[in-house]
Amino acid sequence: MTAHDRPVGVVGTGTMGQGIAQVALVAGHPVRLYDAVPGRARTAAESIAARLDRLVDKGRMSGEERTAAVARLTPAQSLDAFADTALVVEAVLEELDVKQRLFRELEDVVDDDCLLATNTSSLSVTAIAGALRLPGRFVGLHFFNPAPLMPLVEVVSGAATDVTAATRAYETARAWGKTPVACADTPGFLVNRIARPFYAEAFAVHEEQGADPATIDAVLRESGGFRMGAFELTDLIGQDVNEAVTRSVWEGFYQDVKFRPALSQRRLVEAGRLGRKTGQGWYAYGEGEERPEPHTAAPAEPPARVSVEGDLDSAAELIPMMREAGIEVVQEDEDKGTRIVLPSGGQLVQADGQTSVEFRDVVYFDLALDYRSATRIALAACKDGNPRTLDEAVGLFQALGKQVSVIGDVPGMIVARTVARIIDLAHDAVARGVATEEDVDTAMRLGVNYPLGPVEWSRRLGRGWACGVLEELHERDPSGRYAPSLALFRHSYNPKKWEGSA
Repeated sequence: MTAHDRPVGVVGTGTMGQGIAQVALVAGHPVRLYDAVPGRARTAAESIAARLDRLVDKGRMSGEERTAAVARLTPAQSLDAFADTALVVEAVLEELDVKQRLFRELEDVVDDDCLLATNTSSLSVTAIAGALRLPGRFVGLHFFNPAPLMPLVEVVSGAATDVTAATRAYETARAWGKTPVACADTPGFLVNRIARPFYAEAFAVHEEQGADPATIDAVLRESGGFRMGAFELTDLIGQDVNEAVTRSVWEGFYQDVKFRPALSQRRLVEAGRLGRKTGQGWYAYGEGEERPEPHTAAPAEPPARVSVEGDLDSAAELIPMMREAGIEVVQEDEDKGTRIVLPSGGQLVQADGQTSVEFRDVVYFDLALDYRSATRIALAACKDGNPRTLDEAVGLFQALGKQVSVIGDVPGMIVARTVARIIDLAHDAVARGVATEEDVDTAMRLGVNYPLGPVEWSRRLGRGWACGVLEELHERDPSGRYAPSLALFRHSYNPKKWEGSA
């Protein structure tokens, strides 16, 4: 299918249809563009030509290349124009009966060797193909918006998809300059399945009165390394769009609590506060509106001396950082645990799924992608704890050059619970044959710009880290939302833990 003399058909002229058509054009294919509404295909072709003009203006395409590409683009008045196509990609309404009817009509027009593909992001590829005479040649080609810029394409095999068809689709996407990942037909495919906790845990912390949206977003960015926080990102995507995807995945998994939508987001949608496009979402976007500032603690005096028990695991870099900041560090016996003991006698412990109220004089600090480069750290302490301990913890991290956000005493804090759940869903997807570890990591880095792929993150944090955090969270919320998957448990299992037991 990579031969450039074979035409590509695109059905649907919305944002995704135009973007896919542009990708195929720039790759050198003749493209036939069709829309059921008369005149829309021609208008879309003009819009694509205008975008190519802008590429020329930016020096990303020559004038000759632009002229040749536009000459290869043909608005079609009917599906009959697709008779000689080698591939047809559909980007129409996300309604099963609409897509099934379209592909049945296409089967009456195209040759039997024509590859048929859907760009659906929420419907089952298997279900769409179920209406076809030749379901083996049907695949999902899920491009991300904007298609000309986003490198990732999920190549989705339905239950009846032939290996040869999936391979052709994969190689076509690669020939078009994209980075394809192969995945099985599962609710949400790869990215939308594994990404749900990024939104869900942020909303949960907010609903639990742990922190306000601006603070949660800042911690996710400045400590977790995510490009955007969950609240600002869903405002950009559209609350209705994001909530619909979450609901689709939740329903696709028979209302599994792990994918449960957030009531707070549902209320936004019901209120018509859909984000940037309506001028109001989690944040206000009207003229003169300013983004709320994250909670940042006032300056506090750092401790002159601390004791460190254990090597601090993934937070080990804090030890040389404290010494560089002029704080005397005394390292104690590793068998005592993994914590920083402050002059007050209180302890500073990395978020592990427990709460400060259980220990009184413990202050938790959140996970960071890289403690040295992080610019903000979240701390959590119970209301009845020693205020001196919290002050010393704030001062310590400020001495390390960090802004500090003190949040409510929520288990797992913000970054730790989010990353643990993402890791869990990634391991579960791999174990169920949805995709390989490599493709999972590629999908999450390129599809949603995660700083690390979840499998790589799991390796960095250690085999048992995510499972341990989730087990503690599950103990405090036994709904099943945080129960580690069997795949993660098997990955984390350490036989030595049980030595000497009956």
